[in-house]
Amino acid sequence: MKIAIDGPAGSGKSTVGAALAKRLNYLYFDTGVMYRAVTLAALQRNIPLKDEAAVSILAGQVLISVTAPAANETDGRQYTVQLDGVDATWDIRSGAVDANVSIPSAYPKVRWEMVRQQRRVAESSNIVMVGRDIGTVVLPDADLKIYLIASAEERARRRFEELHQRGNEADYAGILASLRQRDEIDSSRKTSPLKAAEDAIILDCTHLSPEETAEQAMALVAEKSN
Repeated sequence: MKIAIDGPAGSGKSTVGAALAKRLNYLYFDTGVMYRAVTLAALQRNIPLKDEAAVSILAGQVLISVTAPAANETDGRQYTVQLDGVDATWDIRSGAVDANVSIPSAYPKVRWEMVRQQRRVAESSNIVMVGRDIGTVVLPDADLKIYLIASAEERARRRFEELHQRGNEADYAGILASLRQRDEIDSSRKTSPLKAAEDAIILDCTHLSPEETAEQAMALVAEKSN
């Protein structure tokens, strides 16, 4: 079975997708980390993010690896992301990446390169794939499509708590404004805009805990399997 989970930034896709994959013993793949890694690489190399040609070339050059956490990685990570052989798992979650990732994510050539790699990963595995265009573009024939939503205020609160727990400075108002701006960019881009697939099931988790959301997702898997 191939399961697609889409939704806006901060809706809990990664947490729910990882929990679902663990329960099903499926491969878990958060495609958003690939766009974050490209964004981080551009920032590190001082490549202007609005230089579409340069960022697109970069996307085809960087080596992005996503693997299960090693036994000695006990910092709460759901996966380990390496960028050109260097651990970038938490660096791709920085405020700078949060604020800029929608820019390279909108470039057609960047998305083409990432989608090509994502489809290759999904070819030979039972998989839970998480992102913003999985059900509409990457895996349009997925067996189950879930579109996860939550209010902007709740998503900002969750991101604020995540940053605070890691000891990072965080500004709720700034996070909320950034999320709203990112929603607008992601939903209005010409290439692979953020939207629910026609056959996706909408799951509102605004008032649900991660555990409760995972339970509802498992129920949807059970229904699809019967």
